Amino acid sequence: MQNRVELRCREAARNPSITTADYGGGAGQRVDVGAEAYWLSCIKGLLLLLCLLLALPAAANSGANWFDDAAAASSSGSPSIRINLSEQKAYFYKGSRLVGVSFISSGKRGFSTSPGKFRVLAKRPNHRSSIYGSYVDRSTGRVVKADVDTRRHRRPAGTYYRGAKMNYYIRFNGGVGLHASGHVPRYPASHGCVRMPPHMARKFFQYARVGMPVSVSY
Repeated sequence: MQNRVELRCREAARNPSITTADYGGGAGQRVDVGAEAYWLSCIKGLLLLLCLLLALPAAANSGANWFDDAAAASSSGSPSIRINLSEQKAYFYKGSRLVGVSFISSGKRGFSTSPGKFRVLAKRPNHRSSIYGSYVDRSTGRVVKADVDTRRHRRPAGTYYRGAKMNYYIRFNGGVGLHASGHVPRYPASHGCVRMPPHMARKFFQYARVGMPVSVSY
């Protein structure tokens, strides 16, 4: 019985003009079973595609990590970065057009990132901190003391100082800048700098220019 029904459905799909008599209905009554199913499927597909297309702008501007390389490359406006400490997010603009958003982690209590209007002072792709890092044994390469502050912790004999990695460093306020980090908890946790996920720090670094504005606010 099941095979017979499947066969009739396939016939209906091939021949949209099927009489209801073929399905036990009254003779002479014609129904476009196959055509109806086909067009309903097409309409559902188009509606799904439309929903996805409409959702793209909303998803892009929802605040999640994203960067529009095409917009950053083609927009004629000057670049700028805006850092919102309350939201723990950094925004990259070309003119008035938002082209990228990244989650950040700014300075924790006692090391707060200062609000204000600044400009990019320097860019260094492979920067290391001159203050925070580790003391490493010269002969073995083993970390003797981690999370040191060179202003407070004396270097043990037989060790050397190795600064913490701050790749894709964009300096904008003294020694404070944006940089890549493997720890971006989306709440203030740094020693004053603005930490970013590595893939987002790389994008901001790529399109940042020395001298461009950087604003920090709550």
